[in-house]
Amino acid sequence: MNLFIDNKSGIPIYEQIYSQIKNLIINGELAEDMPLPSIRNLAKDLHISVITTKRAYDELEKEGFIYTVAAKGCFVAPKNIELLREENLKKIEGYLQGIITLAVSCNLKEEDIISMLHLFYEEG
Repeated sequence: MNLFIDNKSGIPIYEQIYSQIKNLIINGELAEDMPLPSIRNLAKDLHISVITTKRAYDELEKEGFIYTVAAKGCFVAPKNIELLREENLKKIEGYLQGIITLAVSCNLKEEDIISMLHLFYEEG
């Protein structure tokens, strides 16, 4: 598992870890029940505090992306279909907001966007 920490981004490090692992799980790159690196090993590999790594893992567990087995470590949780659906809905909403912003800047009407959407939807 390759994670990248950007110290210049302004995004907290725990949040960067959380987001990257979450995306790997959602995209299927980390399979169900797959073990994650230990909190200590990940902290060592990324040259960060154990507390920071623990916070990222705690957030992932709180949201149902991973689970912990005492004395064994952390593992990828079975995929919660409703949780994945909600994540995808958030992505769609983000894309739609971008489309609306572009459409307004091009003076497109709602009907034009809906027509385009119907064309793309029919194509596949």
